[in-house]
Amino acid sequence: MQTPRPFYWLADEPGDVLPSRRRLATSALVGAGSFVLFGVVTGLIPNPLYVRQVPRTTLDYLFLVLTAGFLGLYTLQRPADGRTDDGAATASTAVGFLAFGCPICNAVLLTLFSSSALLTYFDPLRPLLGAVSVALFGWLLYARSRRGCDSCVETPSTESRSD
Repeated sequence: MQTPRPFYWLADEPGDVLPSRRRLATSALVGAGSFVLFGVVTGLIPNPLYVRQVPRTTLDYLFLVLTAGFLGLYTLQRPADGRTDDGAATASTAVGFLAFGCPICNAVLLTLFSSSALLTYFDPLRPLLGAVSVALFGWLLYARSRRGCDSCVETPSTESRSD
């Protein structure tokens, strides 16, 4: 029995070992684009359009980088069975966004809660939300990489062997 090739879940065709340059470029653009978009929208990347009202922390930048990186890897991975896990990826991205975003600048949260409640109760939970987002994305990428590939593993022979 042949063992599965490493990175078969990244390959474009069953015989390929690595993904095509186009898929690599697409995933790099998704990762970089989400980093810039989320960084500008949350004020982690200083810009004249948006001023962050809560101090930036190292954890904010860490969760921004991890979320953008995981989005790029998610785009790069191609599941063997054709299933998509877009719901889990969207949930992880949303939780990650809440982790590194400005809590009192988020209009939805500010509408639901007061700014003092957000700073008192929500702000201390942001590192936990970031950890949940990273764990969810890590699990998603791991689970997608472990799915079987019929063309990558030789099926065992049905002939009987005599020893």
